[in-house]
Amino acid sequence: MTARKPTIADVARSAGVSKGLVSFALNDRPGVSPETRSRILSVAEDLGWQPSLRARALSTRTAYALGLVIAREPDVIGVDPFFSAVIAGIERVLAPEGRVLVLSVVADPSEEIATYRNFARDSRVDGVFLTDLRYDDPRIPLLGELGIPAVTFGRPGCPSPFPAVVLDDTEGIESVVRHLIDLGHRRIAHVGGSAQLLHGARRRDAFLAATRAAGIPDAQVLETDFSAAAGAAAARVLLSQPEPPTAILFANDPMAIAGLSVAHERGVRVPEDLSISGFDGSDMSRYVYPTLTTVSSDAVAWGSAAAQTLLESIASGASSDVELPAARIVVRDSTSAARSDVAPRPPHPTGDGPLSPTPDPRTPTTRAAGGHR
Repeated sequence: MTARKPTIADVARSAGVSKGLVSFALNDRPGVSPETRSRILSVAEDLGWQPSLRARALSTRTAYALGLVIAREPDVIGVDPFFSAVIAGIERVLAPEGRVLVLSVVADPSEEIATYRNFARDSRVDGVFLTDLRYDDPRIPLLGELGIPAVTFGRPGCPSPFPAVVLDDTEGIESVVRHLIDLGHRRIAHVGGSAQLLHGARRRDAFLAATRAAGIPDAQVLETDFSAAAGAAAARVLLSQPEPPTAILFANDPMAIAGLSVAHERGVRVPEDLSISGFDGSDMSRYVYPTLTTVSSDAVAWGSAAAQTLLESIASGASSDVELPAARIVVRDSTSAARSDVAPRPPHPTGDGPLSPTPDPRTPTTRAAGGHR
């Protein structure tokens, strides 16, 4: 039989005071002498009393919850270690504070907007985390209108009243391009995310700037949805070309690992025939074959810093931006010197190439160097 949890009434009876005085003492309100407060706290500890989060929320009008709304396909979220690492970092801060994370994965931006309105209407959260920032992001003025505190992952492309936690990823992209150039690669491609997302466009622009600076004006960029399936489709497109790239820089590790798999199935040796690099520095990048050159961005630290910043903003009404250490390249076995005798590779004869009667909606879009939506 489960023992009954002690209540405020039990604490009051044992301390010889009223329930109201117990409530004042436990919530650190004025009107209780130091001696009485000390006695009440001692009795509560002896009885093993724990505050009811629901009761605290009602009395303080605080939800003790923070929200994270992600507008991506659930299967993309499920395989992308970046989000799980960010959430782990957030929870590392929230759990000791007795707060919880309310996660909502939605299909599109319109459903995302509706979710924020529901949060405000039902007073479900005290603040929210904004990821996947966009140009002229409509969520920022909306949250200001709803009065919901927020913290942004990165600086928005529009005016924002909210603190930002910034981790520069352009340095990581540039360092990978320099690494590949130093290895002798000149046919380099970038498989990126949607240019509608600021970080997708930023990584693309950093790649193009770095390749142009190295005297490569026509480097290829393929745009995807960041999913492993799209990464595999992009690799098939690139490796089916008459002159395939000798190096591919993927915008996240799941796409890079999918690209590795495509190379293996086609008999393309990595790194002898093709160098592959990823981004995010996920743990899985250490355990694929060959081990993956990637860019480490410490998503756990990013999540923790964002949670601390948001809690500070909620408590004080303001918080400063936070600059985290820039992303850095981690060189492993999937990149090596370009072969000097690389010849054009004919299109793969099997039926898994990019051209099919029914195109996959996640088939990557090829864009001219420097192109915009």
